[in-house]
This record gives sequence, C-alpha cells and structure tokens, in this order.
Amino acid sequence: MTAVGGAVIDAVPPAVKDWAIALFGTADKMALLTGMVLVIAALAALAGVVEQRRRFAGVGVIAVFALAGLAAVLTRAQVTPNAIAVPFVAALVGMVLLRLLIRRLQAWNTSPSDGDGADVGEADAGGTRANRTEGGDPPARRAFLQVFAAGAAVTAVGGVLAAVWRGAAAGINEARERLRLPAAQSAAPAIPAGAEVRLDGMQPLITPNRDFYRIDTALSVPALDPGSWALRVTGMVDREIELTFAELLAKPLTERHITIACVSNEVGGDLIGNARWLGWPVRELLALAGPKSGADMVLSRSSDGWTAGTPLEVLTDNRDALLAVGMNGEPLPLEHGFPVRLVVPGLYGYVSATKWLTELKVTTFANDTAYWTPRGWSARGPIKTSSRIDVPRSGRPVTAGSVMFGGVAWAQHTGIGRVELRVNRGPWQAAELAPGISLDTWYQWKLGIDLTPGQYEVQVRATDLDGEPQDEERRPVAPDGATGFHTIRVDVKP
Repeated sequence: MTAVGGAVIDAVPPAVKDWAIALFGTADKMALLTGMVLVIAALAALAGVVEQRRRFAGVGVIAVFALAGLAAVLTRAQVTPNAIAVPFVAALVGMVLLRLLIRRLQAWNTSPSDGDGADVGEADAGGTRANRTEGGDPPARRAFLQVFAAGAAVTAVGGVLAAVWRGAAAGINEARERLRLPAAQSAAPAIPAGAEVRLDGMQPLITPNRDFYRIDTALSVPALDPGSWALRVTGMVDREIELTFAELLAKPLTERHITIACVSNEVGGDLIGNARWLGWPVRELLALAGPKSGADMVLSRSSDGWTAGTPLEVLTDNRDALLAVGMNGEPLPLEHGFPVRLVVPGLYGYVSATKWLTELKVTTFANDTAYWTPRGWSARGPIKTSSRIDVPRSGRPVTAGSVMFGGVAWAQHTGIGRVELRVNRGPWQAAELAPGISLDTWYQWKLGIDLTPGQYEVQVRATDLDGEPQDEERRPVAPDGATGFHTIRVDVKP
C-alpha cells in the first residue's frame, strides 16, 4: 500500500501537491492513506458486484489492481524480492476468497428459507432436519459465514504483519533512545539575552522536536539501523568514500542553531522551524573525497530513493551545512531523518534537507536531475526573505488601546536588519527587533500600536542586513517559494 501511495505522490502534478499541503498541512499523508483505503474498499465492492454478474470479471479487477501494485513496488528504491512477491500473494488470496464468497453467496441465495415451508434437507419421516446445523442455519449460509471468517482471518494476518513491521521500527527507535551523542567540539553560540520575545500566542524561539514541521514523500517512516547505516560519496570525486555511523560520531562535531523551511510554505505559513542541530560539516567530508573540476552539484539520496540537488559551492563554503545526527540535544527523531540527514542554511528543504541520507553524488546540474526539478520546481532554491505576524491571530477580536503585535522574520545566511508594520496601508512603523541567534536563524520581533475600535488591515515586512526588503508582490510557492507581505485583519473592540 505504501508503494502505491509513493507512486501516487511521485505522479501527481506539483499543483495537486501544493493543494494537498495547503488543505491538510502535515496531515497530508494521513489524508492520502485514508483516501487509498476508501478507493480499495470501492474496488473490492466493484470486484464483488461484477464477479456475481459475470464469472471471473471480478477476478480480472483484482488482477489489474495487483499489476498496478507490482508496478508501484518496482519503482521503489528499497524494492526487495519479498516486496515483489507481496502483490502476487495478495492478489491470489483475494481471488480465491472472492470466488469462494461468490459461490457460497449463490448457494445461499438458491437455498429455500424457513419461510418457504421446508428446507432442502427438511424433515425425514421422523421430522429431523439432517442438513441443518444444530443452531438452525442452512449449510450454504454456514459455509458463507465460514469463508467470511476466513477473510477476516486473512485481514488479521495482514494486521499481524503490519505489527511486525511496527515492531521493527520500534526496535530502531529503542536503539535511537539508547544512543548517546558525543559532545560538540564546536558548541553552539549562547542564545543572546532578549532573543526570545515572550508574548502569549508566540511560538518559541527554538521549535520543540514534537512540533517541528514534517514534509516529505515517505508514507511510512524509514527505519534505518544505525549499526548498518553507511553514507557513500560517489560521482565526480578523486576518491569514493564510505562513512559508517560510528565513524561519523567520532568526527569533530559542530552544533548550531539553524532555521529550515519548506518551499511549500505559504506567506504567513508554519512550514518552518528553528532547531539546534549537531553534525559534521559536509565540506569536511567532500574535502576528503576531492570533487573534480567541472562539478557544480551534489545529488543527495534518501534511503527511499528521494533526491535533492544542492549547489556544490553551498556545501563547500563557510556556512554550517551539516551531516546532522542530533536535534535539540537528542538523536534525530525517526520522522526527521534518523540516523543522519542534511541541514543546509539558506536553502529550501527540497534542494537541501535530505532525510535518511545514504548517498552524496558529486555531479553537475546538466547531467543529473533531482526529484522535484522535473515536476516544475527550480533547480536552485535559495530561501527568500520573509516575515510573519503570529499575534494577534487574524480575525480574532482584541481590546482597544495598545495592541501588541509579535512574530518572526528570516533571511537565512544573510540575517534580518529591520522589521516594520503598517496599518491600513499607512506609513511603516519600525518594530522592536530581538537579537538573532545567528544569521542562519529567524528573528523575533514585537510592536505595540494604539488602535481605536474598528476593523484594521495590518501588514509586516522585513529587510535583510544587506538592506534588501522582502518582495511585496504576491507569488505562489511554485516554482521557487512564495513572496508577498503577510497580512492580517484585526477586529478591535471597545
């Protein structure tokens, strides 16, 4: 089922993907799985109906669905012989059960009922009912219920297999919980005093792991054993390298606060988070491999086959691009890439933030294409300067007087120099900008504005440390990130 779901995700146009994220947010995968269950139920019902009307027609429906499942499995990067066998076994079981159920149902429908006077095996001279069960059910009905019970048993077996898979994932999670990360040789700079603006409704300066956004194409979270994990560096290099998890942990690790964002983040959206990451600088690994002249891109690959294309210069300059193993003081959560993921300041995640990392291929943009590029997204994805109003919430009433506004602004790897608000398209007013942790994190801000009762439109804009203001023109997330001023409506009550 996850293979089919993955194939669906791969096949949908970018506009559909954007619509799903906008509508369901981080619950988009659950929505897809729910829809798949409903479609499968509808196909099962269709198979039953057509099989009852015409022999083997329903079996054909199952066969077509099985072939679709097989094709989906074959497209997955983690395909195994066992995975290939699953659609065949499922189809065979489904066909057998369908034929048995149809036969029993037909027998049941043709058996005389109690209301017709006498059953097929009705009374002999002594008044016994030889062909009825002690409970009074006709044999055909009893057989139908037995087959139905067999189908339930098969479903239960499927549940057991799913539980076994969950048990394997639980085992990896236990290994993660037992893991003790080494201390960073280069510790994260201390958070400046006053960096966190404490207003009711404001998100924390550091996003807790449980609240950190998750956007990826994996319907089931990969469960990678850190004991057998390895990262390969291949392609246009002087020396191909294979790095184990133990070897990675033995490297001089760096800890930094870095804000990362999804390119699907709408203006004012929450697909962005700030965390303290622990890892080894990617530039150190690439220096060992020795990129060859002419290379300009690194194609990073996830265990599930997903790829991202990152400019080589971004991974070899002085920014803190990390092979991350830790997040906010603990090993990466499974859903955020355990055991190792990429974190690159200044780039949207679709070109940089590969989770469940297994390969770095040094190559060129001309010769290799990452997952999202042929689906209409730009090959390079620098994060755009942006800002957001977190409080008060749009549309919620506030009391007249000094209304306190607060939010965040970001220009990763450049830094924020100024945040301003305007009311009803009036003059811009400078907000109080809290000190940033670094150029690679978001900044919080606040501003009190005196407002009398009425309806107001409030907008925010940020200017980076180079003096460039954020783009006012409203653009959608595709192909390289949304732009525009975050705008809220405030209802001020007496």
